[in-house]
Amino acid sequence: MAARLVEREDEWETLNDLLGSARRGRGRVAVISGPIAGGKTTLLECFTEQALSDGALVLEAAGSRAERYLPFGILRRILDSAAPLDPAVHAEATALLDGVSAEAEGAQDAAGAVEAGMRVLPHVCASLLRIARGRTVVIAVDDVHHGDELSRAFLLCLARRVRQAGVLIVLTEAVRLLPAQLDFHAELKRQPNCTSIRLPLLSADGTGRLLAGHFSTAAAQRLSADCQEATGGNPLLVKALLEDGLAALGDSEPFQPFVPAETFERAVLDCLHRGDPEMPAVARGVAVLGDACPPALLSRITDVHVKTAELALQDLGRCGILRDGAFREAATRAAVLTATPPGALSALHQRAARLLHQEGAAALDVARHLLAARKPVEGWAIPVLQEAAEYALVEDDPQLALRCGELAVDSCPEGSRRTALKSRLVSIVWRSSPAAAEGHLRQLSREFCAGRLTDRDLLHAVSCLAWMGEARQAAEAIHGLQTAADQARNVGRPFAYESGTLAAAQNWLSLISPPVRDVFTPSGAPDTTAPDATAPDATRAPADGRAASHDMPDDAHVPAAEAMRTALRGGQGEAAVAEATRVLQRYHLSDRTLTSLVLAVLALVYAGRLDLALTWIDRLLGECATSNAPTWQAVLGAVRAEIALRQGDLPGAAAQARQAMSLISVPCWGVGIALPLGVLIEAETRMGNLEEAMGLLEQPVPETMLETRTGLHYLRARGRCHLATGRYHAALRDFLTCGELMQAWGMEAAEPVPWRLDAAEAWLAIGNVPRAREYVEQQRRRETGPAGSRPRGPVLFALARTSGDLGYRLKRLTEAVEVLEQGEDRLQLARSLGELGSAYRAAGDFNRARMLVRKAWHVAKSCGAQPLCQEFTPGQGDGEPAPVTGREAEPPSEAEVLSEAEARVALLAARGHTNREIATKLYVTVSTVEQHLTRIYRKLQVKRRRDLPARLWDLSLPGIA
Repeated sequence: MAARLVEREDEWETLNDLLGSARRGRGRVAVISGPIAGGKTTLLECFTEQALSDGALVLEAAGSRAERYLPFGILRRILDSAAPLDPAVHAEATALLDGVSAEAEGAQDAAGAVEAGMRVLPHVCASLLRIARGRTVVIAVDDVHHGDELSRAFLLCLARRVRQAGVLIVLTEAVRLLPAQLDFHAELKRQPNCTSIRLPLLSADGTGRLLAGHFSTAAAQRLSADCQEATGGNPLLVKALLEDGLAALGDSEPFQPFVPAETFERAVLDCLHRGDPEMPAVARGVAVLGDACPPALLSRITDVHVKTAELALQDLGRCGILRDGAFREAATRAAVLTATPPGALSALHQRAARLLHQEGAAALDVARHLLAARKPVEGWAIPVLQEAAEYALVEDDPQLALRCGELAVDSCPEGSRRTALKSRLVSIVWRSSPAAAEGHLRQLSREFCAGRLTDRDLLHAVSCLAWMGEARQAAEAIHGLQTAADQARNVGRPFAYESGTLAAAQNWLSLISPPVRDVFTPSGAPDTTAPDATAPDATRAPADGRAASHDMPDDAHVPAAEAMRTALRGGQGEAAVAEATRVLQRYHLSDRTLTSLVLAVLALVYAGRLDLALTWIDRLLGECATSNAPTWQAVLGAVRAEIALRQGDLPGAAAQARQAMSLISVPCWGVGIALPLGVLIEAETRMGNLEEAMGLLEQPVPETMLETRTGLHYLRARGRCHLATGRYHAALRDFLTCGELMQAWGMEAAEPVPWRLDAAEAWLAIGNVPRAREYVEQQRRRETGPAGSRPRGPVLFALARTSGDLGYRLKRLTEAVEVLEQGEDRLQLARSLGELGSAYRAAGDFNRARMLVRKAWHVAKSCGAQPLCQEFTPGQGDGEPAPVTGREAEPPSEAEVLSEAEARVALLAARGHTNREIATKLYVTVSTVEQHLTRIYRKLQVKRRRDLPARLWDLSLPGIA
């Protein structure tokens, strides 16, 4: 009993006082009101049980909405409960009521029937009062507001006659009454013996007391605030939430807030259906429209009068379901929506979408209703869905954007508009899964063959098809369009695509997959799409990056392709850097520009500007770091891995490549898998993880991958793995295949793959030094890069290795070290330092040999190249070079003559870092580093970087590992 009457003690005392008064012959009337499910019925039941145990006669009845129009419905139930005690009274009263009913049937109108009923009520009251002469009578009526008019009139009549009788009338009613009930309520309240009892919802303390009956005091206090927040103190909802919590916990002590479940959801629906019929409809409207929707809009989507909607909102707030016009708990809203029939729910969402659009609501808000309706939309809604998709991408919700795009496409009739929507849909899907976009892309390819794509959409579709390994199919389609365009121009008819667009598509496909050039080039005709050939005027970008022809769309594909072609010609590094930089500066990262920007960064890589490429790729990665676009992050990460590999950061390259491959599945990579997979294989190979590298070679790849330029990266990586595992002839075959492809594709520069140097290394491993020398000489003759460029150092290194003359080797290796110290390929620097040390050892200069080998070991260690470390320190497991004796073993004195700042610069320079890298690590300018090095050389009496004492490695300086 105590648990059922939490925070109802005062009301309980009031009822007991009124019962005591009735026992003394002073009849009373109590009216209990409160919100829906606020505990009125529970209090009434507890009180009547107590009255029965005290010997009172309890006559009970309850109003029902379904029986509110049955005359004397409540009165008859009261009489039926009194029948076993006094059959005579029951028979007399029933006879009076039956007589009225017969008279009412013969009456001409309802007013006459009511008048006839009113005449017998005093007699019925007199009959019931006779029962109270010898005992206390309690008449309890629950939900009296649902009673019929004659029963309410009877209760009023009785209330006026019990003041001198031992009768207590206890009624429960709603807070808000209908107009027909107001007269009864007002007349009842006028009676001097009437007492009003108002039940509030539970407070936070009351909720805690209710929980304390099941848990410890500390746990109840911990849970009470969250429980109060979710239920508003509604006793029915509190008990339902408690029941769900007990079912989930079992015998465990709760430490987390209860999670609403089935019992709570049923309780919510019970609350709604206990109220007026409009309350469930209004609750559905609130659930559909969302938080704090205005009553006027709510009225329009639910077809409920605005005043009725306002009153229903008040009732929902009073019973704790709403707070400030919004659901307190997400589970409450979910319960309302789940209980709504699907057809009705769809209609509500459709109506809400139209009304919100008319009110000027945001496109995303309107689109959410259109999507929830799950039906094709009308014409006005398609632009709304388009706008919403773009906003969803801005807000980093690609799934919502995808759903908007799909609904727009499904609702749009066939035509150019639907084709444009389909093209945009491909871009949206591509962000997350290129493989998922393949089905849409095939439909789109049919559209562009039919001439229904815009020029810009055509280039984007071609790029996507090439990515998925269908470059040849796309080329054939473009060739067919070009033929049709030529025929149309010959007869003076317009054509769907501009000639510049078709030429740009041809060159783009030829750049990505050079073998498709034979589709565009007739047999025996000159190949105008080769990188070293003059491209058609319509596809050549001018110096400012704009399209060169009035009929060429402003698209990033054109200047990006030109930058890459320039980089691949060789000897035009500065021009390639300038063109690639213009592309990166002009175009923002987006679905349509991703591939073009990646190509521009790779052009910087192939031009030997790793520093600039790194700056731009990090900037692009930063732009999409917070975006939910895994495809963007994967592709850019693969390029970042390639840069790290070329800088000699093997662990970094492997980590970047693995991360890129983990962001999207292998089928999503298409032919682009060649880049991250090639980087990973080569990095693992050079780190000595040969089993891991060989396992990666077993991974299936697209057949058309080796028909793309990125396929060269994979082919070279496979050759390096074969070379490291002793499969020299397999390695040579891969390197020569690279060369054959590059020659066939017109790639004259040493990049992206220095295949001749690789082949020379394979010939050396086989033991054929003359053939190795032949390939090195070929590379030397083709070298067109300036001094200090990436190719020059490896060529000098290879020349030294293929020469039998010790003096020549020393000279070439010294030049190679000087060049590589100014570059960024630290792995090649380590190899050159080690080879130079071996040459000095052969010349008898053991001290210099040890110093160079030690430097080589440290550079190789910083690169993560374990095989090189072992090569430079034979016979030692920890990789530390052999101890030195004599003058080299004397304690270092560099720290005494150099300042702390100079020592930091000297240490990093000795470890093979470039001036730019030192400046970045120490947060100073490159000029400052150069000034420090000048003073360091003077103090240590050396002339160049490679002459820095090896003892600098032993310095321990804060902040430098």
